[in-house]
Amino acid sequence: MSQKIVFMGTPEFAVPTLELLLKSNHKILAVYSQPPSKANRGQKIKPSDVESFSKKNSLNVRTPLKLDSDEEYNFIKNLNPDIVIVIAYGKIIPKKFLNLAKQGFINVHASLLPKWRGAAPIQRSIMNLDNETGVSIMKITEDLDTGPVMLQAKISINQNTDAKILAKVLSQLGAKTLLDSINKIADGTAKFEEQDHSVATYAKKISKAEGKIHWNIDAKKILAKINGLNPNPGAWFEYKKERFKVWKAEIANGKGKPGKTLDDKLTIACNEGSIKILEIQKEGKSRQEIDQFLLGNKIKHGENIV
Repeated sequence: MSQKIVFMGTPEFAVPTLELLLKSNHKILAVYSQPPSKANRGQKIKPSDVESFSKKNSLNVRTPLKLDSDEEYNFIKNLNPDIVIVIAYGKIIPKKFLNLAKQGFINVHASLLPKWRGAAPIQRSIMNLDNETGVSIMKITEDLDTGPVMLQAKISINQNTDAKILAKVLSQLGAKTLLDSINKIADGTAKFEEQDHSVATYAKKISKAEGKIHWNIDAKKILAKINGLNPNPGAWFEYKKERFKVWKAEIANGKGKPGKTLDDKLTIACNEGSIKILEIQKEGKSRQEIDQFLLGNKIKHGENIV
């Protein structure tokens, strides 16, 4: 049975689901996304990925500054949707809205709930050295990410997986799992189970300050930070009062005092093991592979990196 859907999402992560819904037999009544924002150094106003996709495909898209208004409440009420799908929308859904859809508000969350509730589940799973993660299809309730879960899908994480790669994989997995969920809701076979709140963990929002690399921890944890914070906000260190963002690195075999360079190729000792930098970006400059970077930036063996 075809479902009438209102979709709420903002970043690239949400687009594969919207695209898959558009190709399905379900009807998209309207799309909500965050308002256009200033992008990068040029400060040009840029629409969200979801807004751009929606306009390209002639969907009815709305970008209110404030969702919690009588205008938006009445607009959705008059649409009379079966389901509202929410994926990384970026706004809290007001409690009074939750009864506007016959089957409720359904969320695609990028973790295996109740693990990593909150704003940064992808980054936290990598930084925590988790072996697996996935997506959860849950019903939105008043409290953040606490609603009953209908379906989950798992994937493995290895030490070379970064947040950008993982987000892309999970966005595709989430799209497929969400469509399966809607079809189950439509045919009456959907079953939601309450989360075990006693084992819940919280993925707090990432701050720029968290990106600072502290060399007095194990190399595996440092690599996990580099990967987990790639591309944003990025892991970084300072050398001679200048900041350097590390885009890519690998575990190396050398040992030494934490923070000391072990060669002239930017291999840096950690508390246990060492890290070899593979891609780097000096503040104010372009991203470079390490060999290219070292042609113009000599960091000798035995230097202290902070």
